[in-house]
Formats: sequence, C-alpha cells, structure tokens
Amino acid sequence: MKKISLVVPCYNEQEVIKLFYKEIQKIKKDFKNVSFEIIFVNDGSKDKTLEIIRELSKNDDVRYLSFSRNFGKEAAMYAGLEASTGDYVAVMDADLQDPPALLHEMYEILESGEYDSVATRRVTRKGEPVIRSFFARMYYKIINKISKTEIVDGARDYRLMSRKMVDAVLSVQEYNRFSKGIFSWVGFRTKWLEYENAKRAAGESKWSFGKLFLYSLDSIVAFSTVPLSIASVMGILFCFVAFLMIIFVIVRTLMYGDPTSGWPSMVCIMFFIGGVQLLCIGIIGQYLSKTYLEVKKRPIYIVAEKKKDKKNG
Repeated sequence: MKKISLVVPCYNEQEVIKLFYKEIQKIKKDFKNVSFEIIFVNDGSKDKTLEIIRELSKNDDVRYLSFSRNFGKEAAMYAGLEASTGDYVAVMDADLQDPPALLHEMYEILESGEYDSVATRRVTRKGEPVIRSFFARMYYKIINKISKTEIVDGARDYRLMSRKMVDAVLSVQEYNRFSKGIFSWVGFRTKWLEYENAKRAAGESKWSFGKLFLYSLDSIVAFSTVPLSIASVMGILFCFVAFLMIIFVIVRTLMYGDPTSGWPSMVCIMFFIGGVQLLCIGIIGQYLSKTYLEVKKRPIYIVAEKKKDKKNG
C-alpha cells in the first residue's frame, strides 16, 4: 500500500482547518490501496489554530508540529517535509486555494513513473488586486532573466513529489529558503498542471504587499548574483563618466576661464551619483546579510510540541 503525506503549514488558520480536513476526507474515496497522513505545521499561530489541530490529531491520519514561535512558511514547509514518511509528499495550503481535487490526477501521473513531481500553476489571478497582479507578473519576468534557475510564472508551492525528490530538497539545508527556487534547482522531471485561481475558503491572506515584496527580494538574492554584477558595472560606468567630466571642466576652464558656472547641475550630478553608490552598497548589504545569517548555523525551526505517528512512537 502506497502512502501520501500532506504537509500543511498553518499560521492563524482557525477558520479553514476543519474545512480543509473535510475536503481531504472527501477525496480519499478516489484512491485505492493508498493511505494518507496529514501533517499540520503550526507556525506560531496566535489564534485557536493549535487547539483545532490538537483536536483533529485524535484521528489516526493526523499528525502535527507546533513551533515555539513564528518561523515563516518556508521553515514550516521544510519541517513538514522532514517529518513526512509517505512514498509521495504534497505541500498544500490550508485555505483551499490549492484544490485537493487535483491530488488524484497528480498521484496517477507519478504512478506512471514518467515524472518525479507534479506541480501546479495558476493561469489566472482573478480576485487579486490589479496592482498586486501586475507586480507579480513583472517579478517572474525579472527573476527568469537574471537567474539560471527557472521560476514558472504563477507557480504555487502546491505539488506532489516522490520520496527521491523530497530527500533531495531536504539535502538543501540553507537557512534562507525559497522553496519555489529549490524545487526547480534540485531538478527532476516535473509535470505542470494549470488551474484557475481559487478564493480562500475563509479568513484573510497573511501575505501583505510588503511581505510579498520582501519575499521577492529574498528570492532574487538567493538565486541570482546579477544585482552584484549590476552594482560593479554601474561603478565602472560612473568612474568613466566622472573622468570625462573632469576633462570637460579642465578644457572649459582653459578655454573660457569660468570654472564656477554650472554648479547647480554639478550638485544634481553629485546627488545622483551618491544615490547610485548607496544603492550599490544596499545590494552588497543584502548579500552580506544573507551570508551572515547562513554562517550563524542557527536551526531553521524549533518545535515546541508535536504528535508522532504510531509507527515511529
């Protein structure tokens, strides 16, 4: 009998957890000779999420991990993958924006042996603010131009993976994680399923525009060194421009004897160059900060409470 592990990160999801569990119970009838384990990862929720998970864990198919504080979704996904015991492992959101009905098709594709992973991508962003959708599309265009690792436009974390691929993902133990990039970086044969955007079953999204913006910056720093190259090129370019300006000032002074005219434009240029310098220092600082966090070797997450499966005690 094959086993499927469902990794479900949760942060303040008290409104949707029971709805999610009911949906999973409904789709189980589509599977033959397949057992399920649902691993809820409570990422430091401040509502009744943990209480509801404890209640659901009385069922044999539910396990959970509860962090000592909020470590972020990336840490929750890693913890869930690490705790999983299934032949196949899926990462899903509890809000039902990742349709459970797709699981059977994903399972059938992996069982064919042709692929190691079945991933999902949204083909529409219906229901999202227009500005947020615009910046999302721009992000995918930029990241795919400056990174050697392909990030599929509209890709979700929702995917079903073979145990071989899960082990490969777990071998990437970096502290600053961007799972969409890691899934692509480890390789393996991936089949993409497309679906239209689904609304949350209840509650509100925990991802504000600001959080998504910072997350996008983290992904660029994690999977591209092009910003560093841009900073270097800009430095060389402005050194060259400054050299030409020095020659221009000298020649003008010798020819016209008026070294002080045009000082407002010079001040503007100085402010512009100063801004570029600060931008380049900021780019370098981003990479330095990530390196600083990596060399500390702090754990990706800390578990305060958990329920193990019967097999592992």
